Amino acid sequence: MHITFGINDNMTAFHANSHRTGRCAKSVLFVVYPNIVLLDLSGPLQVFTHARETPQSEPHYRTSVASLAGGAVSTNTIIRIDSDPLENWLNQNTVVSIDTLVIVGGDGAIDAALDPEMVSQVAQVARKATRVCSVCSGAILLAATGLLDGRRAVTHWEDCDLLAARYPAVNVETDPIYVKDGNIWTSAGITAGVDMALAIVQEDLGAQAAIDMARSLVTPMIRSGGQSQFSADLIRQSSDTDGLFTELHRWLTNNLDQQITVEVMAGRCAMSPRTFSRRYVATMGVPPAKAVEAMRVEAARDLLATTDHSMKSTALRCGFRDQERMRRAFHRTLNVSPSLYKSQFRL
Repeated sequence: MHITFGINDNMTAFHANSHRTGRCAKSVLFVVYPNIVLLDLSGPLQVFTHARETPQSEPHYRTSVASLAGGAVSTNTIIRIDSDPLENWLNQNTVVSIDTLVIVGGDGAIDAALDPEMVSQVAQVARKATRVCSVCSGAILLAATGLLDGRRAVTHWEDCDLLAARYPAVNVETDPIYVKDGNIWTSAGITAGVDMALAIVQEDLGAQAAIDMARSLVTPMIRSGGQSQFSADLIRQSSDTDGLFTELHRWLTNNLDQQITVEVMAGRCAMSPRTFSRRYVATMGVPPAKAVEAMRVEAARDLLATTDHSMKSTALRCGFRDQERMRRAFHRTLNVSPSLYKSQFRL
């Protein structure tokens, strides 16, 4: 069963809304193609459709969806998406500006990136946009236009190697959930598109508007781009399927500022230090001390990206004791200094 789900607003409605509200809503144009990932579209679309400066304000954005030919476009679910032709936004008589262009991801991105007409029209529309974004494998289509050449970019971890191999001029990063390089934003897979959209709302309307939108979506937090695609908690859970160290990891997360030794961890698990170390390595694949260091780096990167804490304060809060120990741990784990990390991923 296929369902056509029409969600785009045409230009007539766009102008009517602007006239009615007495202001010009910022336009967000989503580009789709056959076999997109539905959540890559619907997640950011939900954010931009309902974001507003205050709860009493009119919606700040006006959303539209376009494809090469227009009409119903298939997704990776039973739902089909209604769309306008991309050429509508290339008409010389069109006065509607494009504030944000979003290239949606999906398995169809590979074929779309090989379609000269599609690539040409996306490139032309992108040149009219103030801000250009991609979600997930939408970065492959965006890279085909040449707009990512010489820029940092990210995509779903499963597609990072493909993006790097096909477009070597792109500086592909494999870990962040989204990357901003100038006026171009790229994001990792699926839910990372929501994180990117919330970050854009914060840039446009301020932190409170983004927080209000996140609350509306029942999102537990606004994540900075520097957070990893690979959930550290999920990785630990997948290694420790029997839950042998679940309580220990929960305690460590809440006590990283304390002095943590193998003896302390062994005592929490009611084991001797020798038995604890052996069983921890066998289960988690890393020595306990390395695991604690990784957790401290995770905590520090979140603080650097989302707070105004100083380097010294961040180091102490995360248990590094001083900035130099934190710097060395960052280089071992992330191959970057804390200060450079903060400059690249500050929310």
